[in-house]
Amino acid sequence: MPAYPENNRTWQILQAAERGGYAVPAFNCYNADGVLGSIKAAENLNAPAMVEIFPFSLHFHGPEFVKFAAAACHAAKVPIALHLDHCTLPADVYTALELPFDSIMVDASTEDPEANIEFVSKIVKMAEERGITIEAEMGRIQGGEDGVPTVDMEALYTEPEFAADFMQKTGVHYLAPSFGNIHGPYPPGGPEKYWQLDRLAKIKELNPTIPLVLHGAYPIIPDLYKKTVELGMRKVNLNRNLHDDYLDYLKENIGKVEMTGLQENSIALWVKEAERCIKMLGCDGKAGDVKPIV
Repeated sequence: MPAYPENNRTWQILQAAERGGYAVPAFNCYNADGVLGSIKAAENLNAPAMVEIFPFSLHFHGPEFVKFAAAACHAAKVPIALHLDHCTLPADVYTALELPFDSIMVDASTEDPEANIEFVSKIVKMAEERGITIEAEMGRIQGGEDGVPTVDMEALYTEPEFAADFMQKTGVHYLAPSFGNIHGPYPPGGPEKYWQLDRLAKIKELNPTIPLVLHGAYPIIPDLYKKTVELGMRKVNLNRNLHDDYLDYLKENIGKVEMTGLQENSIALWVKEAERCIKMLGCDGKAGDVKPIV
């Protein structure tokens, strides 16, 4: 058995993406439909992928849902990791460390930089004992989505020179930088206006071996996202775009189609969008790149 973190599934997936120069989708799921649809899309395209849930699910569904999701991911025909996104409350982090997550995003980005470093460092040490790897955010990715508080403050960008210091002091495995990306709808001009790709390039230049994570990937603009992959993004969190057609179908057909048909047809729309994202990020056919746990 390889040593930590090499024995961790998320690590293996993202290190393969780093070597191959592509990115892996991380599908935000709220129920079994999302988990199963994401796995099916990855299997269809022989792609590595990640399923991620919010702390909401820890409370609403409970630990048995996490165990189901982990078992489904780990039984897939391709490498799929289970990730906890935006874990902002210490109590939720400690709960998650006792569950079968492959990785956890510890989000202390609302704290001052030193408090962020102190908390993340502590969690990295605890996670190592459990074989879990850790993602953290440096700067503040503005906006609100499920599980992420809206922060009423001026945007704080990741300073490239500080990112290396943050990585060294915390021992964190993956970094979610803030370079103008936000959660939720953008002001007029969209991501093209607000993303500072030169800042992203500098962050990667100073942290060449660290897989970077893109938050705020909506709306989907293929050429722009491909550019971020060229600049070092290896994990792209996807949420709203997966739900658009899925939810529209359910709204239009509840009461008209039997439950089995509702599930099959709505999940098929999820799969279609997930496959589009897999191809956009360049990880289709890349499942064999991932070194298996032995």
